Amino acid sequence: MQTTFRERILSIDLLRGIVMVIMALDHCRDYFHYGFFSTDPTDLNTTTPILFFTRFITHYCAPTFVFLSGTSAYLYGAKKTKGELSRFLLTRGVWLIFVELFINSFLWSFDISYEYFSLQVLWAIGLSMVILAGLVFLPYNAILAMAVLVLFGHNLLDGIEVPGNNIAYIPWYILHQSASVKITENHGINFIYPVIPWTGIMAIGYCLGKLYVGGFNADLRKKWLIGLGISATLLFIIIRFLNGYGDPQPWSFQRDNIFTLLSFLKLSKYPPSLDFALATLGPGLLFLSVAEKFRNSFSRFFIVFGNVPFFYYLMHMLFIHLFAMLGLILTGKDWRMMILDDSAFWGDKLSTYGYSLGAVYLIWVGLILFLYPFCRKYMLYKANHKEKWWLSYL
Repeated sequence: MQTTFRERILSIDLLRGIVMVIMALDHCRDYFHYGFFSTDPTDLNTTTPILFFTRFITHYCAPTFVFLSGTSAYLYGAKKTKGELSRFLLTRGVWLIFVELFINSFLWSFDISYEYFSLQVLWAIGLSMVILAGLVFLPYNAILAMAVLVLFGHNLLDGIEVPGNNIAYIPWYILHQSASVKITENHGINFIYPVIPWTGIMAIGYCLGKLYVGGFNADLRKKWLIGLGISATLLFIIIRFLNGYGDPQPWSFQRDNIFTLLSFLKLSKYPPSLDFALATLGPGLLFLSVAEKFRNSFSRFFIVFGNVPFFYYLMHMLFIHLFAMLGLILTGKDWRMMILDDSAFWGDKLSTYGYSLGAVYLIWVGLILFLYPFCRKYMLYKANHKEKWWLSYL
C-alpha cells in the first residue's frame, strides 16, 4: 500500500496544526492568567496540577514544529538540487531571524523603543535553517549521525555556565545558555532559545523526511514511525527514572504521588534537554504513524493552521496582545499596562493583573475560532497562487 505525496503532507500539516493551536494556549496564559508575571507554572511549591499540565502540554509545540520544519525542508529538497535547497534554507532562515528581531519582538512587547529583543522560536528555526543550509551538502548518514550526536550529547555542556548579562559571552548564549544581556543602557537581548539542541532536532526531522519521499512504502513508514516513537518514549522514561544524565533538573519524591509525577515531568526547555526532546518527539512520531488516515472535519480544521504556520503565528501573537489590551480597557484599567517594557517585568504594575485559568481557556478557544477564517482564506490564496514565489516565505 502506498499513499500520494499530497496525502503524506496532510498528515504532517495535521500534526503541525494541532501543536500550533496548543501553542496559543500557552501564549494566552502568558497574557491573561493571574500571576504570570510573578509565578512559574512549573514551580512545585506554588503550582497546581491543572496549571502545571496547562504548561506541560504546550511543551510539545516547539520541538514538534522545529522537527517538522526539518522534514518539510527534506521534502522541498526532494524536487530541488542541493544548491537550490541550500539557498532556500539560507534565505528563509535569515528572513525568520529578521522577523524575530523586528516584528515578533514588537508583537510580544508592543514596545516601540525595543528595550529588549527576544530571541525565541523563530530565531531558533531561522538560525537552525542557516546551519542546515550548509549541512545538506553532506551525505545523508553524516547528517543523521551529527543530529543524533547533538541531541544525545549536548547535555554534556550543561556544566559550562558563564555569567549572565555579559556581552563577551554572547556566542555561548547563542549556542547553549539562556541569558539576558544589556547591549546599551536602554537596550538588551533575551537569548531564550540556544541553538545547538534545536539544530539537532531540526536535522533529525530533516532525516525523517526520507520516509515521506515518493515511492516509499506507507506500511514500512508506519512501522518506522511506531518503532521510533515507542523507542523515544521508553528511552525518556528510562533515562529520566535513572535521574542522572539527560536533564539538569533531577526529579525527586514529593508530598504525594501527583506532585512526584509533576517533578518527573518538570523538564528543561531552555535549552531543550535530551529528556525534553524524547518526551515530546516520541508521542509526535506515534501520532504521525496513525495520522495519514485521519480525514474528517476534525483533521480538516487543524490542517488549515498547519498549512499556514508562519502567518498563523504572527496573527495569533498580534491578536492575543490586542485582546489583552482590550481586556484592560473593558475592566477600566490602563491599556498601557500591556506595553511590556522593563517596568512591566521588574515593576509591580502587573502584580495584580490577570484572570482565572478557566477564563484563559475560554479566551484561547475564542481566539482559535476567530483566527480560523483568516487562516483558511490565506491557505486558499496560497494554494491558488503557487506562481508567487514570495508566498513560500509567509
